[in-house]
Amino acid sequence: MTEMKVPGRRRRNSPAVWHGNNSNTGVDLNRRVGNNVRAMPRPAPSIEERRSCGKALRERLHRTGQSIFSRSPGFDLVATLLQSAEGRLPELLPVKWRRMAASPFGFFRGAVPVMAADLANSPRTGITVQMCGDAHVRNLGAYAAPDGRLIFDLNDFDETMPGPWEWDVKRLAASLMIAGREAGESETRCMEAVRTLVSSYRAVMQECSAMTVLELARYQVHRNLVMMAARKVVEKAERDTPQQMLAKLTLVKNGARRFKREKPLLWPVSRAAEQAVLRALESYRKTLSPERLHFLNRYRPEAVAFKIVGTGSVGTRDYAVLHTARPDDPLFLQVKEEPPPAYARHLPARLPRHNGRRVVEGQRLMQAQSDIFLGWTSIEGRDYLVRQLHDHKAAIDPNELKGAALEDFARLCGEILAKGHARSGDPCVVAGYCGSSARLDVAIATFSASYADQNEKDHKTFCAALRAGKFRRR
Repeated sequence: MTEMKVPGRRRRNSPAVWHGNNSNTGVDLNRRVGNNVRAMPRPAPSIEERRSCGKALRERLHRTGQSIFSRSPGFDLVATLLQSAEGRLPELLPVKWRRMAASPFGFFRGAVPVMAADLANSPRTGITVQMCGDAHVRNLGAYAAPDGRLIFDLNDFDETMPGPWEWDVKRLAASLMIAGREAGESETRCMEAVRTLVSSYRAVMQECSAMTVLELARYQVHRNLVMMAARKVVEKAERDTPQQMLAKLTLVKNGARRFKREKPLLWPVSRAAEQAVLRALESYRKTLSPERLHFLNRYRPEAVAFKIVGTGSVGTRDYAVLHTARPDDPLFLQVKEEPPPAYARHLPARLPRHNGRRVVEGQRLMQAQSDIFLGWTSIEGRDYLVRQLHDHKAAIDPNELKGAALEDFARLCGEILAKGHARSGDPCVVAGYCGSSARLDVAIATFSASYADQNEKDHKTFCAALRAGKFRRR
């Protein structure tokens, strides 16, 4: 997903440009020569040529330059957060603000627009991949693959869009630093963990750069399931079944299953809202492949509720829909509003007009296996993502990132993020830039420490503004 010059490939009357975002052919296959005769594509650049392209980009941004964090002068934290809350349900925003005020890590989770503005103020390599956009330690977790196996991968893509690979790495690294500090680990241990994360990212990117296209398309990180931190998450996911959610979220009333009323986190919706959601699921069905629609057709909707999830998403419209094939065979679908990504105002990119579709396509691009019921729809002019709710899903508790678990999880984070970036971008170019030395590891660790310091200051500023009433409903 990058366009750059390839050394040693220039031919007479042909541009020395490789369009890596569409194909590896090196030319526009639709170009015609003479009487409607298609030109033969020139040979694709070799692995080494593509790595050389990445290495050359160090002149644009030295790897040591990745350590620099500089906030734009006059940046207004409160205004940025309030602007990001526009269009959300104002009565739910106090829940979001409370969750952000709970800890520096909670603030970090809800402050993607803040970090997006900070990253936009930094130099970039010019190498584009599909960004997760909100890569942090809680957004890697276990979930059920289409074949029923539990796998560990990135699992939140609300902010996904094409962008600089290093922005994802920096956000993930900063989250590891912040989580490690909150778990009580020393600064030295946290810095070591971030260096491990980046070293792991570089190693996997180098490995992916040597794969064939089909090998890369099938590549899945498997060894993570024996790692201490990942094993705990998988054990949680094994217990998080639809049947367990049935008991947790619903009750039997007048002979029918209904959602519990547990405001402000969960409550049944009005009849009109229920009908609007169910109508939206009809158009959602068109986004599923025939074989997946076949299985969805086995279920019938029974009840709809409004449900609050996460931190950054609080305030958006989010519905849970209970379907059943029989009393002991439930399916929960989540119908989740998807606003534009926080990075959109900072990056030029062609995005799908529908933000639910943007999330689905980004997720499928980065994950080797995705939810079989992943799709999108619209309700009253707003974009929504549809996916399974709580189907063997679980994430790490940041307080568990202590000792060997911190280092293990850091290594796993690097592997998984590199896999997602390699699938969506050119691993050869990224690997060429990253190189084989520890320069990038040290630079990103320095950045993450600086950003963790800034995040702590921002958290204090936010809490003071919250107490002063600057986030009250007007």
